[in-house]
This record gives sequence, structure tokens and C-alpha cells, in this order.
Amino acid sequence: MSLTDQIDVFIQNSIRIRGNGRTIYIDPFRMKEEPHDADFVFITHDHYDHFSAEDIAKVAGDATTLVVPARMEDKAAKVPVKFSRVYTVKPGTAHEVDGCKFETVAAYNNMKPFHPRSSGWVGYIFDVEGKRVYVAGDTDATREAQEVRCDIALVPIGGTYTMDASKAAGLINIIRPEVAIPVHFGSLVGDPSDADTFASLVESPVEVVRKIEF
Repeated sequence: MSLTDQIDVFIQNSIRIRGNGRTIYIDPFRMKEEPHDADFVFITHDHYDHFSAEDIAKVAGDATTLVVPARMEDKAAKVPVKFSRVYTVKPGTAHEVDGCKFETVAAYNNMKPFHPRSSGWVGYIFDVEGKRVYVAGDTDATREAQEVRCDIALVPIGGTYTMDASKAAGLINIIRPEVAIPVHFGSLVGDPSDADTFASLVESPVEVVRKIEF
């Protein structure tokens, strides 16, 4: 089984990655089940469709570590879950927490007001089974995003609050991962057909894999 097969995208930027004997959730949202199997929950920023206390509680178990941007520390304390630890991060830093290696990448809008750079919100690059997996979060094709080196990239394509399909494809054609997975489209923002536009603009040999099911 390839690592791509171990990645699930539920809605928006709600993602699960299984590997290295761990289960990682990023921005759990509108979870249909309550697996309580998370070793780690990573949050990119505090908007309601990315930081949902209700959904964090659905995936958190008895020994879950919560990772949030530094400015979210007070909000994280209000989640009704007893975490093994709450760990805060800033953009552009590298970490190893309980054996989980990851880096943070600044996530912000260039010309829109929704995700200001000053908020300190992040995307993440995870080291999973020898691959670098980039979860961009809500971002435009920023300088920091263009400098990412990864094997698998999960990028938003819905527009309005993030890159649209065309700009996201442009970012992928710059960073050139092995696999690109579109997220953050087809529900609250964007249309399911955005994935077709994205796939048509991503250049070979990058493989576009669709994970969200409508």
C-alpha cells in the first residue's frame, strides 16, 4: 500500500494520515464517525471549519497530542478534551514531538483579508514513512509555499479564501511533488468540478489524486 492510500480527505481541509504507526488528523471537521484514534491532531488556524472543538473531540483518544499555532493556545485550552499535551508552533520552524517529525510553513493570503500573515497561521510538512507530506492549509501561492520541497502536496483549490484551481496548479508546477491532492473545494467553497480544472493544469509527471468524495 502506498502512502497516498493511507491519506483520507473528508471535507474542506479535514485530513487523516496514517503512517509510522501513528494516526494524524489535520483540521477535523464535520466528522461522520467518532473513532477516537488520533495520536496527533494538528490545527492550521482558528476558523470554524478548521478548528472545531466538537470534531476534535470525536477523533481524540486517551493520549492525543494537540498541535496549534501559538496564537491559538488560549482557544485550545477550551476544547473539552484531556490531551496528553498541547504543543504550540510558529511558522517556519522544525519540530519533533513524541517521535513525530514535522515543519511549519506560513499560510496566508497575498491580496485578500481572510488569512493575514500577521496571524501566524501555518501549513505543515510531515515526515511519514520516508516521504514529505505538505498540508498547505488556507493559503495563497506565497513565497514560502513556493519554497516547499515535498513528495505529496495537499493544496486548497476552492478560491475565495484560498488559491483557486488555476493558482493551486501553478504552485504545484513550481514545487513539483510526486503527488498532488486537491482539498478545500466542493462544499463550503468552490465546486466539485474544480478538481477537473486543477488536474488539467498540473504538469506531468506530477500525479493528481482525488480524495474527497461527493
